[in-house]
Amino acid sequence: MGMSVTISAAAGQDAEQIFRLQYLCFQSEAALYGNYRIDPLVQTLDSVREEVAADCVFVARLGDEIVGSVRGRITEEGAAAIGKLCVHPRLQGHGIGARLLRAAESALADERGARTFRLHAGHRSESNLRLYSKVGYQRVGTSQGADGVPMIVLEKQAQAYATTA
Repeated sequence: MGMSVTISAAAGQDAEQIFRLQYLCFQSEAALYGNYRIDPLVQTLDSVREEVAADCVFVARLGDEIVGSVRGRITEEGAAAIGKLCVHPRLQGHGIGARLLRAAESALADERGARTFRLHAGHRSESNLRLYSKVGYQRVGTSQGADGVPMIVLEKQAQAYATTA
């Protein structure tokens, strides 16, 4: 009998598993850019703990194992910044990333009043860009990450959530 993946809010005790999963998942992004100093790879465990405590963090679980996560917070402009979406490499392509995004969007809109969702994706991260486009995000600009990676900025209005959920 197989287990199904469940999505839930992260708890403090999940921080270490999120930290390890993030490190695993972002290796392919680092390789894509030839840059192993990208934020998800240099972030500290204490910083992940702080985000779990303060931000809107969701995890995907397969039994007791965390196999995906995403984080969101409200910025000074009132937009919801969504980031560090990751799914274990062996489970990618099964809709878990989209489910995590929907959970974060719902909580950020319903509980924190977000009207716009914003995220950044590396300009070479085609599979990520396809996912974001598929769930309603549109390219609105570019930026440069603190690590030097050129990023594409994508946004979606909160009212669009109902049509993609």
